[in-house]
Amino acid sequence: MNSHHNLDKTAYWVYNDNPKLPVIIMIHGFRGTHHGLELIAEQLDKYRIIIPDLPGFGETEPLTSDHSLGSYVNWLNDFIVGLNLTELPILLGHSFGSIIASGYTSKYPNTIAKLVLVNPIGAPALEGPRAIMTQLAILYYWLGYKLPEPIAAKWLSSKTVVQIMSTVMTKTRDKDTKKYINHQHLEHFSSFTNRKVVSEAFQASVQNNVRTAASDITVPTLLIAGDRDDITPLSKQRELVTLFPNAKLKVIKNVGHLTHYETPDQVASAIKKFID
Repeated sequence: MNSHHNLDKTAYWVYNDNPKLPVIIMIHGFRGTHHGLELIAEQLDKYRIIIPDLPGFGETEPLTSDHSLGSYVNWLNDFIVGLNLTELPILLGHSFGSIIASGYTSKYPNTIAKLVLVNPIGAPALEGPRAIMTQLAILYYWLGYKLPEPIAAKWLSSKTVVQIMSTVMTKTRDKDTKKYINHQHLEHFSSFTNRKVVSEAFQASVQNNVRTAASDITVPTLLIAGDRDDITPLSKQRELVTLFPNAKLKVIKNVGHLTHYETPDQVASAIKKFID
């Protein structure tokens, strides 16, 4: 069971709403919403899970400033302070959320107990095995920002493009899981406020990565990576974990960037082991 809340202009959901439980705050990835992390949250019944929609996505209003990494980090600080927690929370970020979570932790190291990065963006986007796809995505979002508003909305919300992204990232051969992932992406991947938000957030996602903040993060950190991740390959994840003063890497086999959909049980198990 989960409950819906609002803090200022941020919509967030609480799972296992018991104030006596340790808190995990989860930050979703680019174009996602809190829905993407629900399968993991549902398996962490001994923790109070708090998942906001990022500003400009889902039910959270856009920021009054830009949607740069710095602005998202400042938003996250305001959000965590506003929760008035009595104990330091564990912070988790998936994909683009890993960039925000690591950027936040490097700036506010004394405000969280531990850090979990799921499928972290551990290298510059244009250096990965899908560099050509990244260049196409840059062109796609550039056109989305330049086109007239009505056309831009249809262009950026194209079901065909969403299905292509979904197919490229999905590694499972299980038909039901494939169907679920495709439905989730079609249902939630176009719930951004407008083209300005999605364009700025995309720029933040490709211009930054976890590597730049890693050496400044002293809290215990867990990296969870799929061995078939095309966005940050495993070799780069192995390099990334060595940049942290206090981090370990958990590798999940036969999965790519969508561990939160394809192997949420293994992700939850790794989180439990790390925290306990």
